[in-house]
Amino acid sequence: MGVKRNTVLGILTIAVFVSCGLMASAQDRDSFIDYDGFLSVSEEVQAYRAGRLVPLVEFNEMKDDPDTIILDSRSAAAFAQGHIDGAINVNFSDFTVDKLAAAIPSKTTRILIYCNNNFEDNVAPIMLKSAPLALNVPTFINLYGYGYT
Repeated sequence: MGVKRNTVLGILTIAVFVSCGLMASAQDRDSFIDYDGFLSVSEEVQAYRAGRLVPLVEFNEMKDDPDTIILDSRSAAAFAQGHIDGAINVNFSDFTVDKLAAAIPSKTTRILIYCNNNFEDNVAPIMLKSAPLALNVPTFINLYGYGYT
């Protein structure tokens, strides 16, 4: 009975140490996530974004300017199914300093963004999303956060 008890205690002790180590690792990873910082940037960009929205007619005039890019931040699969002519694709989930710098010539380049919610027909490949979750909102916030103005 002593051997069984010691074995069980040994296993429990190991389990406690392993779970403590996993919890510490999870806490370390949380330091790379700053939700309050995201909210702060979102609030900061709100008025700026309102002044940058353009109607479709103006969008169509701007898109032909050689110092302008059209950014489609949907998935590569959605981009392949259909996109605005001349658009470049950088998947939103792939936004990093390096990937944005490779795709966008300068932080002062005019960037036109669009998402599924800029279209009214709601047919593939452009299916509408919930308005508060429209992809162009976090795309704009992230571009601003990375310094693109």
